[in-house]
Amino acid sequence: MTVTENPTPMGFGRMHRKEDARFVRGKGNYVDDIQLPGMLHGSFLRSPYAHAKIVSIDTSAAEALPGVKAVITGKTLETLNLAWMPTLSYDTQAVLATDKVRFQNQEVAFVVAENHYIARDALELIEVDYEPLPVVADAKQALAPGAPVIRDDKEGKTDNHIFDWSAGDAEKTDRVFAESEVVVAEEVLYPRVHPSPLETCGAVADFDKVTGKLTIYSTTQAPHAHRTVYALVAGLPEHKIRVISPDIGGGFGGKVGIYPGYVLAIVGSIVTGKPVKWMEDRNEHLTATAFARDYHMRGEIAATKDGKIKALRVKVLADHGAFNGTAQPTKFPAGFFHIFTGSYDLEAASCDVTGVYTNKAPGGVAYACSFRITEAVYLVERMIDVLAFELKMDPAELRMKNLIKPEQFPYTTPTGWEYDSGDYPKALKLAMDMVEYDKLRAEQAEKLQRGEYMGIGISFFTEGVGAGPRKHMDILGLGMADGAELRVHPTGKAVLRLSVQTQGQGHETTFAQIVAEELGISPDDIEVVHGDTDQTPFGLGTYGSRSTPVSGAATAIVARKVRDRARIVASAMLEVSPDDLEWEKGKFFVKGDPDQAKTIQEIAMAAHSSLELPEGVEGHLDATTVYNPPNLTYPFGAYICVVDVDPATGQVKVRRFIAVDDCGVRINPMIVEGQVHGGLADGIGMALMQLMAFDEDGNHLGASLMDYLLPTSLECPSWELGETVTPSPHHPIGAKGVGESATVGSPAAVVNAVLDALKPFGVRHADMPLTPSNVWRAVQGRPIRTDLAIS
Repeated sequence: MTVTENPTPMGFGRMHRKEDARFVRGKGNYVDDIQLPGMLHGSFLRSPYAHAKIVSIDTSAAEALPGVKAVITGKTLETLNLAWMPTLSYDTQAVLATDKVRFQNQEVAFVVAENHYIARDALELIEVDYEPLPVVADAKQALAPGAPVIRDDKEGKTDNHIFDWSAGDAEKTDRVFAESEVVVAEEVLYPRVHPSPLETCGAVADFDKVTGKLTIYSTTQAPHAHRTVYALVAGLPEHKIRVISPDIGGGFGGKVGIYPGYVLAIVGSIVTGKPVKWMEDRNEHLTATAFARDYHMRGEIAATKDGKIKALRVKVLADHGAFNGTAQPTKFPAGFFHIFTGSYDLEAASCDVTGVYTNKAPGGVAYACSFRITEAVYLVERMIDVLAFELKMDPAELRMKNLIKPEQFPYTTPTGWEYDSGDYPKALKLAMDMVEYDKLRAEQAEKLQRGEYMGIGISFFTEGVGAGPRKHMDILGLGMADGAELRVHPTGKAVLRLSVQTQGQGHETTFAQIVAEELGISPDDIEVVHGDTDQTPFGLGTYGSRSTPVSGAATAIVARKVRDRARIVASAMLEVSPDDLEWEKGKFFVKGDPDQAKTIQEIAMAAHSSLELPEGVEGHLDATTVYNPPNLTYPFGAYICVVDVDPATGQVKVRRFIAVDDCGVRINPMIVEGQVHGGLADGIGMALMQLMAFDEDGNHLGASLMDYLLPTSLECPSWELGETVTPSPHHPIGAKGVGESATVGSPAAVVNAVLDALKPFGVRHADMPLTPSNVWRAVQGRPIRTDLAIS
């Protein structure tokens, strides 16, 4: 997509990212770049079994290896009361296995040595006697009578059940279904996938025994939340803990939680009195850090014969792995799955979600998390196409007939969530116009006559982002508010301090642009400080596309507070009442006399000078604020994917992808487009190739990038982007957020396109990933489930 770029706009608009100068020169500063005097290195011994009792551990040979400084086991941590740590779902997770291992590659022992190589050599010398136990590798087996109990560490626990959660009005929904003319049902799986950022997880911990100060450099998306958890676990006061999150090479939700490696680096530093670094390799990252999805869903949709959708009913089995480590609020263990009604105007809806433990790595919300909205959107968009298949109705026509209308906003869904604003039909029409939908359908029919199989897939999504307010989100009892601090120096340059942490989203540019828009200071003259708990206000970090909806709002508000202070200073300088001043970006002037004006730079200098200010006028230009959003914001979009499928080989080629996004007011369209590009690539990967598979013994079958496939430029077409702009009515600048939108909306569009191509073979549904073998099997009339891929 060709764009015209303005390198230094004042306020909103296209500008090159300020942070890119250091990245393109290789001058970024990542956790693995941290080198401290006397630093040691840590490495994990991991379990080869998915479920086994630990009979004994002998570390004597490892401890005797020259260069080894400490070998830490679960028993060591028990003496320190650190063997278990809290998760973000109020569950507990073993830092190191004590009684037994519960998933393959679980952490069993931690070696601290002079260098990484010695630490790895020492792992080979540790002898562990395991007693293998029966494995639960399938969520559907987890609740079966007689299934092995995974979390027998919990007193009185006799099964693998975690939670039951419901939303909507089940009685009303059942009544609508009973009265409906058409009812269709489908089993829909969103398989387990992994964020797989370029940078794996790591930490450097440095405990100063003299001052009692603990400094942790870590790959975290939520520095302040991590500091709070460390304080709870270690018993240290928070002012004695400093968390620094330097440049991060991608996160995608996978760096929200706290991993045992972070805790063991801290313990290692305390035990040895030296800084300790831990960096995981790719195998460890794929097998032991937080996964995503793994939702087994049954959807039922009720409608009239002419395609008016009446109700949706869903039952879900959620695989949370061995420990429930999802970053979910207490009230909503299934996250924001409430949004499973999608973008459609329904009479009724209900869902039931059951969470279970299995012998897999813990987690379940990572990968552009969206708090289960990705799964919800995928389900409803597949069900819409299933209904269209049964009614022999065009999927676009069916969607257009049922989309929420602009005049219905704010719209309350059948599950009680209030969508803020939108014009859904406009977005879908724009996408259809861009792709020339009618011509495309004609081309599809013509190709079919020649034995060529082309598919057109549509996905329409509504996302809920911002991770607030408290009534919706409350992790660890901390709420969801974010702070912002802004200081304008005497020369008119500014420093903005924020609690959100970038992993590539362009925060240093975007937030500078918000201040520029509010105060008229060039973005180049605004420094954005983040990622250091000693230098920034408290907040819950970056995930759930909450940066712009929450911290972006805080930035606008704090800038307006500074502007209000500037008005008072300007009134003193111009010897008029503050009410007699008008604001024009970058300056205040006297009403009716534009020549009588003071720029923000002149005001800043005066504000720091006692000579300029009369008595009683407070000096300096700075302010702080805490923003707690009144509601989520709801970006939305219409996506259309065009594919060619070879039924003989199962090969799928994505030929075109049209993405129309509405994220409210766009601060920097270039950054928005980059975010969308990345999310669309994610969608192609999940739809066509990504799968974290396990065999019956819980062995991980996707433990390397040779087995767990990720999309490249060869699999991606040239993206065709469009936009509509519907400002959020409750956000200070009308922005809604966009970071996860494309990841939410794109998988369904790709899957719908492939299955559209397979309609001539009578294929109504097949599960992701639609690899060549799975597509071929579907064509042969024997699609396989990918719940459990057994080689």
